[in-house]
Amino acid sequence: MLIRDLMNPSVVTVEPASSAALAARLISRHNVGALPVCGNDRRLRGMVTDRDIILRCIASEDDPAQTPVRDIMSRGCATVSPDDDCRRATHLMAEHQVRRLPVVDGGKVVGIISLSDLARSHRYDMEAAQALCEISENVLQK
Repeated sequence: MLIRDLMNPSVVTVEPASSAALAARLISRHNVGALPVCGNDRRLRGMVTDRDIILRCIASEDDPAQTPVRDIMSRGCATVSPDDDCRRATHLMAEHQVRRLPVVDGGKVVGIISLSDLARSHRYDMEAAQALCEISENVLQK
């Protein structure tokens, strides 16, 4: 099965200059755990997670309304293509310790795929479970 068959094409993004407060509101409003950070051209600049906002902004006592997303986002994110096999996504998630991957086509974000998308398909139960185990193991070792 290909990524395009399971990805969510209705991806919500945030711009690098947007505030951490806006990113938090978008994460809450859309009930997601992460947002791709893109310019007007939809090219991926990074990812910002609810955890990034808490640890890199709130915990350091920065003002979320004044902190740009570019200051707290993760750069150099792993990505997949819509034409990649879903197994590639599970391997990248485990390797990079992430639960979500932006789907990029022609350099532009066209969707997002999550570990739960893969698990819900029931076709990749074992791969999703293995990826989650590897993600959890490394978190516990830190």
